[in-house]
Amino acid sequence: MQRQEAAVSTGEVLVAMRNLDKYYGGLRALAEVTLEIRKGEILALVGDNGAGKSTLIKTLSGAVEPDGGEILVDGRPVSFKTPKDATDAGIETVHQTLGLVDTLDVPQNVFLGRELTKKVFGLFPQLDQAAMRRRTHELLQRFAISLPTLNEPVHSLSGGQRQTIAISRLLLVEPKLLIMDEPMAALGVDEGSKVLDLVVKLRDEGLTILIISHNLEHVFAIADRIAVMKNGRLVAVVPSAATTREAVVGMITMGASGVRTEDRQWLS
Repeated sequence: MQRQEAAVSTGEVLVAMRNLDKYYGGLRALAEVTLEIRKGEILALVGDNGAGKSTLIKTLSGAVEPDGGEILVDGRPVSFKTPKDATDAGIETVHQTLGLVDTLDVPQNVFLGRELTKKVFGLFPQLDQAAMRRRTHELLQRFAISLPTLNEPVHSLSGGQRQTIAISRLLLVEPKLLIMDEPMAALGVDEGSKVLDLVVKLRDEGLTILIISHNLEHVFAIADRIAVMKNGRLVAVVPSAATTREAVVGMITMGASGVRTEDRQWLS
């Protein structure tokens, strides 16, 4: 899969993280991390285990509170004490666990926690299965997502299909930013390629995406910029088209000392 350039990125900043710090006892998991995510881009976050990637997205998704610094969405300071706070600000996260209920079918999973209801005889609330099925079909059709059936429990579907269902559930609320944590980690080559294609399509529809991945082949296939972390610090942010895998590997393993000046864009 060849890298596809952003079709709609405006360069405007959607989310800005300023000097974020996070401590776990004596461990400094984030050290004054400053990072901007631009509207309409795919930004890849890379680094070894323990680099701080998971802690960073947890602060951005409301799972943990930073000990210092600030987060701005559309230029306005926000405070995320819970994941719902992040959701209310337009930030949704697809975790590795996906959060699907295996015994439920596709529409029931897509609307999980946001079920549509109707009144029977104008009095008694009842799940509106037909409406949820119709809206699920419309959503999948809009993003060219193909599933063999909507009626079977999701445990019968493949890993890639389950991943697309988890993504579709978050698209219902039309988020500003979609965070994806290792979305292709457990997928085969063909299914992983389909998910990558979906991610690019979502960007081209105007969605901003922050994706965490250890797979540099995937990163260079879809990302517009690459942010590299090491030991809780942000090493650099580089345009994918202006760097190489060798340079990024150097940043991941050795920090700034492994990167040529022309491959690096320092954050102020």
